[in-house]
Amino acid sequence: MTADNILGSIRQDTRDFLAKPLKLLIGGRWVDAVSGKTFPVYDPGTGRQIASVAEADAADVDRAVAAARAAFESKAWRDMKACDRERLLHRLADLIEANADQLAELESLDNGKSVMMARHLDIVAAVDFIRYMAGWPTKNEGATIPVSMPYVPDGKFFAYTQREPVGVVGQIIPWNFPLLMAAWKLAPALAAGCATILKPAEQTPVTALRIGELILEAGFPEGVVNILPGYGHTAGAAIAAHAGIDKVAFTGSTEVGRLITQAAMGNLKKVTLELGGKSPAIVLDDADLDIAIPGAAMAIFFNQGQVCAAGSRLYVHKSIFDKVIDGVAGAAKQFSIGHGLSPTTQMGPLVSEEQVKRVCGYIDGGLADGAKAVVGGRRLDQPGYFVEPTVLVNTQPSMKVVQEEIFGPVVVAMPYSDLDEVVAAANNSIYGLAASIWTRDVSKVHRIAPALKAGTVWVNCHGLVDAAMPFGGYKQSGWGRELGKAAIDGYTETKSVCLAY
Repeated sequence: MTADNILGSIRQDTRDFLAKPLKLLIGGRWVDAVSGKTFPVYDPGTGRQIASVAEADAADVDRAVAAARAAFESKAWRDMKACDRERLLHRLADLIEANADQLAELESLDNGKSVMMARHLDIVAAVDFIRYMAGWPTKNEGATIPVSMPYVPDGKFFAYTQREPVGVVGQIIPWNFPLLMAAWKLAPALAAGCATILKPAEQTPVTALRIGELILEAGFPEGVVNILPGYGHTAGAAIAAHAGIDKVAFTGSTEVGRLITQAAMGNLKKVTLELGGKSPAIVLDDADLDIAIPGAAMAIFFNQGQVCAAGSRLYVHKSIFDKVIDGVAGAAKQFSIGHGLSPTTQMGPLVSEEQVKRVCGYIDGGLADGAKAVVGGRRLDQPGYFVEPTVLVNTQPSMKVVQEEIFGPVVVAMPYSDLDEVVAAANNSIYGLAASIWTRDVSKVHRIAPALKAGTVWVNCHGLVDAAMPFGGYKQSGWGRELGKAAIDGYTETKSVCLAY
């Protein structure tokens, strides 16, 4: 199918949404940016513009912070019963589910990913996570504390803690899973009772704006959720530095995470960071290769390698190295590469021309340093932002392709001899987001997993997350955790109350 045929096949409601002016959501209303500026959004599969979106900057952040503060302090939200917040979140999940087909098309056109993956993974996971978080408002409990006060021997005291929402939060999300990341940020903040300002990535603002419409339809009070598309150096920087924001939560690169941390120091706002990764996938000599080979391939090539926890460093025991590399390279050759809206596409484009240049720059640099491409290694000569899935061997630990996050379909593969060697190699990174171990021997798992400096260690799988399982990194992969109860804790303060009687 040609690009025109593919784009001509989209739903009418998808077409209608993209054709209208896409504005900022502030205080429960869709408004233009103060500057009047807009910016274009492109389809990564063709390079064509698909929408025009209002461009927020510092003046719009000021408006959104005022709206969020008013909403947070209002009786409609602050005094809302926990069970009613729960119902609102369930209603939002229901609306996302009811509009899943349209959202999947929007996500595919916005980000480039397969519409089938968006429909059956991203949206399903987002709905599941919102429903999981909907259970927390009624369970966000404190505790009673048996205090002693030895310096007041005759005193009688009753002490307890309670969890309170941190306040107004700024949330900045990336472009690799736009809809799912919006759910990961919004749901725990709303469950905790916060008011939010969400800034989607400038490359992929469309599904966040559609979610904004569904939030209003669900009945959330005006100003509780505000959505500001815009650029990182303007809108994002203003959110990070704003004195009226009590917490900022960011998912993205480690480089930008450092800038956000510095900006947040002005009023010492709370900060949660889910940052970069260069995650090792370790294949032991006893691994079931029927599982490990396709697993290692999907660990890096899923979502075009645009995954913070991608298994981008592949360590394979020397006795099976050639067999595993041949298998992973063979899998790479079999992927059907094409436009995300094509039902046969298994691997779509990268998100932007900028990302293509970044990924190809790393590949070229690795080859210049002596690495060899077993498969891939170039940009595809066709419209859109397509890069071949690439397997590099003959790599050394000091190479940039081994040390730095590429965020594309590129894996560097290295042989090893023993467990101590591979653990040391796996930990030789500034990152510590995730890792995977492929083995039949559970005793080796118990030896290796505790030694790996990573927030998540998968065994005989890679990249699987669950709403209840905390996710985040060691070292320069971030601060704090997403998902599970840990996410709720990140949006609350603990207050101690002590009564003398």
